[in-house]
Amino acid sequence: MKLYYQTHSPYARKVLVMAHELGLAERLEVIHHETSPTTRNETIYQANPLGKVPVLILPKGEALFDSIVICDYLDTSHQGPKLIPLQGPERYQALRLQALAQGLCDVGIKLRWEVERRPVHLRYPAYGDGQKYKLEESYRYLEQQVELDGPLNVGHIALGTALDWIVFRELSDFSQHPRLSAWYQRFCNRPSMRATEYSGQTHD
Repeated sequence: MKLYYQTHSPYARKVLVMAHELGLAERLEVIHHETSPTTRNETIYQANPLGKVPVLILPKGEALFDSIVICDYLDTSHQGPKLIPLQGPERYQALRLQALAQGLCDVGIKLRWEVERRPVHLRYPAYGDGQKYKLEESYRYLEQQVELDGPLNVGHIALGTALDWIVFRELSDFSQHPRLSAWYQRFCNRPSMRATEYSGQTHD
């Protein structure tokens, strides 16, 4: 299988970390593709009309996207313990955590565009402040209301790769939240995370 990837995408990295944790990484041919909202990558658009990575190309040529769908597919492609629980409270806790982590990435990208990438005369400070508030509230929620210990699941992978992307982009500090920060440091020591560290910059 081919994985259209980007070395600085939190969504793509989530998929690759998932593959490592499932023992499936060797089955993937990882192909880096540069994408951004202001450039057109024809290979990616042919596979995904949204022009975004990750995209998983299956053996018969079918393309799967986005990261949530690809992670679900990978979890059905092995015989070991599932990282997306099949039923019960554990399933929805994992999916909710994945949704929150996905939202952190979405908000972080909006914030980065507003405070770094958009021309200064087009910036709207109140919009940027609103995105920062969402990140801060999410950190507080994770610190106070989410139990992050326990068996590894897709939510942990999504959160670990999201937080590490926020650190990589130097967007918003969460070190004042001790439980969350300690969990993040432990998670980053996993072999799957060390094998997939972020690199590079977006090119427009």
